[in-house]
Amino acid sequence: MTDGFPAPVAVANVSLAATVTRVAELAGKMGHDLNQVFDLRKLSDASGVPTDVVKTLLDGRRAGEPDLQTRFLQRLDLLRRTRVKPNGRRYTQQEIADGAGMSRQQAGALINGDRRPTMEHCDAIQRFFGVHAGFLTAHDADALTDALQRTEQQLLQDFAGREPQTVPAETASVGDPLARLLQNHGVRGIAWRAAQLPSDKHRDKVTEWLDMLLESVKPNES
Repeated sequence: MTDGFPAPVAVANVSLAATVTRVAELAGKMGHDLNQVFDLRKLSDASGVPTDVVKTLLDGRRAGEPDLQTRFLQRLDLLRRTRVKPNGRRYTQQEIADGAGMSRQQAGALINGDRRPTMEHCDAIQRFFGVHAGFLTAHDADALTDALQRTEQQLLQDFAGREPQTVPAETASVGDPLARLLQNHGVRGIAWRAAQLPSDKHRDKVTEWLDMLLESVKPNES
């Protein structure tokens, strides 16, 4: 443990571990406090995962609620507590029902756990609260990974925004593939596109391709 934050290599879930490592390294390069980047309450609000489960997963231990309906109820309760009306009050069952296109009886049965949710119910409620698909149903480790990947995307955008967008003089040749790449997309655009890729495998492929490109355009040694 360092400053209350678990070392990324301690995380048990492979995909989560890789995401934590990337986020921690990127945040470190940008001088961010890791305890703020990995704030348990913020990650819980973003993922729907209870704070104690977030901590356990980041500590490298397996955790999470296996039952779909229980996860649904946990996350719906979190949405009702954290996504409130402009006046600070919770949405009523009737307001949720109206916004999600269902009857008040249906909404009440779902909120009270008297009825198992269908995917249509989940999609409608997610749209009403303005959260991404799968928020109410994803397994806890996957939900936390997704939240951290969105953090990673934001960090990459911020990091790319710090970089100069001009093409270096030594690569300014019209025939230089690196110059064309930078002229067409810029550092910001490359970072943003990489952040949108769906998996570590895809990002690794882009990294490999860029490494090959950079190697191919190195100035010849005299």
